[in-house]
Amino acid sequence: MKRKYETIIDYIEKLVSENQLKQGDRLPSIRLLASKYNCNKSTVIRAYKELEMNHKIYSIPKSGYYLVEKNNSDNDEYDSIDFSSLMPEPKLLPYKEFNHCINRSVEIYKNNLFSYSHTQGLESLRKVLANHFSEHQIFTTEEKIFITSGSQQALSILLKMPFPNGKKNILVEQPTYSLIHGLVELNGDKLIGIGRDYNGIDFEQLEKIFINENIKIFYTIPRFHNPSGTSYTENEKKRIIELAEKHDVYIVEDDYLGDIDINKKSLPMFYYDISERVVYVKSFSKAFMPGIRVGAVVLHEKLKKEFLKHKRHYDLHTSVLAQGGLEIFINSGMYNNHIKKVQKKYKIKMDYFRRCLKDIDTEGAEIFIPKTGFLVWLKLDKTINANTLARRLKEKDIYVAPAKRFFIGNNPNENSLRICISKLSQEKIKIGIRILFEEIYRMKKEH
Repeated sequence: MKRKYETIIDYIEKLVSENQLKQGDRLPSIRLLASKYNCNKSTVIRAYKELEMNHKIYSIPKSGYYLVEKNNSDNDEYDSIDFSSLMPEPKLLPYKEFNHCINRSVEIYKNNLFSYSHTQGLESLRKVLANHFSEHQIFTTEEKIFITSGSQQALSILLKMPFPNGKKNILVEQPTYSLIHGLVELNGDKLIGIGRDYNGIDFEQLEKIFINENIKIFYTIPRFHNPSGTSYTENEKKRIIELAEKHDVYIVEDDYLGDIDINKKSLPMFYYDISERVVYVKSFSKAFMPGIRVGAVVLHEKLKKEFLKHKRHYDLHTSVLAQGGLEIFINSGMYNNHIKKVQKKYKIKMDYFRRCLKDIDTEGAEIFIPKTGFLVWLKLDKTINANTLARRLKEKDIYVAPAKRFFIGNNPNENSLRICISKLSQEKIKIGIRILFEEIYRMKKEH
């Protein structure tokens, strides 16, 4: 005997076959069908969701359900959709403005382009950055700022160089930025993990690790954590610093996306550091321009000499041309104007992602969506294997990042996906997310 929602599906398909419903027509209301079949509204909704999953109808919020048209934009005409790459939207990159700054940099620093510059970085850029950082509650001086060839170089040096505590091991969040694993392994150091999820971290476990595991530094991404998109609360930041001071551990704060934070009460961990435990690492790749390859690190006095020695052996100095261009871009006010624009844009993208999910059956996945940022984290239930799902999506030219790559030893037991929406158009976000959850739906039915 057929269930009522199946009977409703048959009724709609009969209306279509008899040409009583034509492409683009609005379907009978949920209330009308619930009355007609003497059932709950949820039964009608289930029938309509089933038809929607099979691409026969589509919904318009606050309007109703409609029969799919032949040329409807939901027909998945796309080349590929890449949810896996952590990159800014190309249309937001200020090519023309920065090109002007580079040309000015050539004029100003032409005498420096053909000789070696200071390993610590251009003094003029460091002065500009000291002022720029103060606007973001990072109070320091140009003497404590070091310019690096991208934040990746800063992290590589910090992981390799000795620290005053004489300790050896590196603590990272699990999951975390995947390249950190490789950097630690290349150095031959021991990598230790501590779990981090929507609820933060376990402070009892953190203190036990600080006490027992000979931790040199704790590498952390307090804001817009990669890959989960989460951010620590202000109390959590303070608590981590307190424990680091208590047990003689240094903190490397990777603030790769802090510029786009729209929460005025959210501060860098460096702001709360009164015991000189936090090393602040700044990237200009994600919120500004990936190809510039300029990063900055803020170091306390007792770390400067060792860092400078390592930096000198890495590359002598960072590109003068890129440094000069960035200095002019920030000093002119163009950087702040750019950041205001991208803050608005990424907030709109995340809000749009959230709206897309309202019309999708998300059963089978627990989803963390931040207020803004680049990343969304999907935790799948046991009936759906994340790696299998990623492989099946790849066959449809939809690319996602399975969680295992962000864990020590590529943990195969973490059944999650990282979704990056930053470089995608709204149309691709909409199509990609719908196809992703359709595949989840199919896998659940197969299971």
